[in-house]
Amino acid sequence: MDALESLRRTDPDHPRPAVLGVLERPENHRLLEYVVHDPFGSHVFPGDIPDVGPDRFLDDLTTQLAGTRPIHLWAYIPTCSYRCRFCQYPVVIVKGPEQVTRDKVDRWVDLNIREARLWLERVPGLREAPVGEFNVFGGTPSLMGLDAVSRLLGFYRENFGFGPDTTIRFEGDPTTLTPALLSRLRELGCDKVSCGVQSFDDHVLGLSGREHTEAECHDFLDSTERLGFDWVTVDLMYGLLDQTVDSVVRDREQILRHRVPGVVCTKLHLRSYADTRTGVAGDRPAAWQFAGYRARLAENGHHWPTLGEQYQMREVLASGLGEQGYGEHPTMYFHRADKAPETWKAIMVDQDRQDAEVAIGLGGSSSCRRSEAMTEVNALRYIEMVENSVLPLTSATRFGDQATQARAIKMALSTLQPLRDDLHRERFGGASLFDDPWGERFDGLERRGLLATDRRAGTVRLTPPGEVLVEAIMNTEF
Repeated sequence: MDALESLRRTDPDHPRPAVLGVLERPENHRLLEYVVHDPFGSHVFPGDIPDVGPDRFLDDLTTQLAGTRPIHLWAYIPTCSYRCRFCQYPVVIVKGPEQVTRDKVDRWVDLNIREARLWLERVPGLREAPVGEFNVFGGTPSLMGLDAVSRLLGFYRENFGFGPDTTIRFEGDPTTLTPALLSRLRELGCDKVSCGVQSFDDHVLGLSGREHTEAECHDFLDSTERLGFDWVTVDLMYGLLDQTVDSVVRDREQILRHRVPGVVCTKLHLRSYADTRTGVAGDRPAAWQFAGYRARLAENGHHWPTLGEQYQMREVLASGLGEQGYGEHPTMYFHRADKAPETWKAIMVDQDRQDAEVAIGLGGSSSCRRSEAMTEVNALRYIEMVENSVLPLTSATRFGDQATQARAIKMALSTLQPLRDDLHRERFGGASLFDDPWGERFDGLERRGLLATDRRAGTVRLTPPGEVLVEAIMNTEF
């Protein structure tokens, strides 16, 4: 099925999304090709100067930290009890009796702490840099025992710049974020939890390789409400095997039923991040990335949602949440009306911030304003480097002067907030958003109905179709 045919096949029981008319236009063919082949979104903004070496990144980070505002700090615990069929991230499978599993997870906690010490030795400024938000992500870090959770959080609190305004977030899945673990997290000052629900449809979950059920999702949400967590984020995916628009409507209704504070809505991504360096890919592909396997599933009667159906799913989520007061900031991240946008994303992408992030653990992705670096994704090589007291950064890219401006524009566009020329001028020595090459590109996007410029007010604002297609705009126009 070619791109246009896939785009035009929609569920007749639901409205045709307006963005389809935009993608059908010949002048937007490049955007269509992007969303077909790389539909998920950017997590990493690669530089235009490749292979500069990790030391250059670490020097750039050191320089930036001398005058930093709050940074975003990650601790990756890559362990999972199983691998989802869509997952291409670097994860380590831990199975077996409870004590065996616990010992394996504890080892990865030890490795994370050892790597963190190497960061502190190489970049001493990290000890004093204020931490705006600290995220324990994975993998499934909720596989940790209660003592390991206390040890990990205690280490980071004692050795990094935690203060009274630091937010602590912990990630897991519905089966491992148990009431006992959630209670311990509350005792340790963790006020945010993120849960990989993905869907409330047991059939869709099973085909995706998820080993939790809808009932366990509801139990998790009930527990967080009972325990008084200030912020809970639920991950939802659309475009999954056998998923329908009606199924996504039902997912949205479960979110609204629980009044979940934050929702992350992402489209299924099957292209390897290694192709584009826009995310961290592990050293083995996901099961669904094999074209032959996907074809066999279709031959056996399963349905892969078309591109048109995927945009109907996106519209069902975005419009339905918006009608209930949820804001979207940045793209894909929805927050309830009485909650501010995600702290950690604002630190990284808001136009007046765009500060540093440091990710510690297997497959981490770290960045500052002039460069970015990735951590080793092969578990055995990672262990060898850390045990030999080698900081396990394996690649880095840097941004030339124009690429630094382009990266700042792209990150700011992803917030879906108006770009401000005064902020751009302040950061880039008086250079304007409306100077070429940016002004010419904005003019072209405006002619295509994707954004609106107001030179007198000094703003650039995405139109509704532009907001839907912002990832494609970022990665094809800049």
